[in-house]
Amino acid sequence: MKPAAVEDVIESNLEDADATVTHARDEGDEDHLAATVVSPVFDGLPLVQQHQEVYDALGDHMTTDIHALELSTYTPEEYDDLEGE
Repeated sequence: MKPAAVEDVIESNLEDADATVTHARDEGDEDHLAATVVSPVFDGLPLVQQHQEVYDALGDHMTTDIHALELSTYTPEEYDDLEGE
């Protein structure tokens, strides 16, 4: 699955999400992806639940099209703080 298609699936299934997906570095397999996802849905959720929200948004793609996903999740405020550093 192409990174842009993964971005589209996440953004269409996770409220107000902004996703950036690339091929994971150090991996030759195109099914190994890295995603940064920013969404207000993550506010107040522990990291494990944030990641579960993304996996839920991806649905069956996680078992059929994506072999591995390196995931970073942020609320908009957390991401703004990160960008300001």
